[in-house]
Amino acid sequence: MDNEQRIARAVELFKMGYNCAQSVTAAFADEYGYTEEQALKMSASFGGGIGRMRETCGAACGMFILAGLETGCVDPDDRQGKADNYAFVQKLAGEFRKKNGSLICAELLGLRERKPQVPTPEQRTESYYMKRPCVKMVETAARIWANRKNLQ
Repeated sequence: MDNEQRIARAVELFKMGYNCAQSVTAAFADEYGYTEEQALKMSASFGGGIGRMRETCGAACGMFILAGLETGCVDPDDRQGKADNYAFVQKLAGEFRKKNGSLICAELLGLRERKPQVPTPEQRTESYYMKRPCVKMVETAARIWANRKNLQ
């Protein structure tokens, strides 16, 4: 699958009803030896700005999960490896913020009040897709990830 197909797959997954983090993560998971099902499970908690708390955008979190799969270190004493991974995540975050104006789900959704959110996700309807920029966030995150070599 080429990058444009992966980006399209991320959008397709979101439109099927998966959350923003799942959509981005699952579109690229096979590159790291994970099945789509494994990717959907590992990223399930990050949708809606992490557990629908409207914090860090789930699409961005999907990129960060992928960054861990690609550059995460497994040696607890590897300070340089940790620093390299954190620097990469910060570059990804900066690119996402530059393209979208924020990393914060509530801000991206235009929510004025940061009140506690009910955990139940909204029904995916035509009006849902019309009022939410989430498809764009998923596409943007997938595109940034697909072009990540330009950031490393």
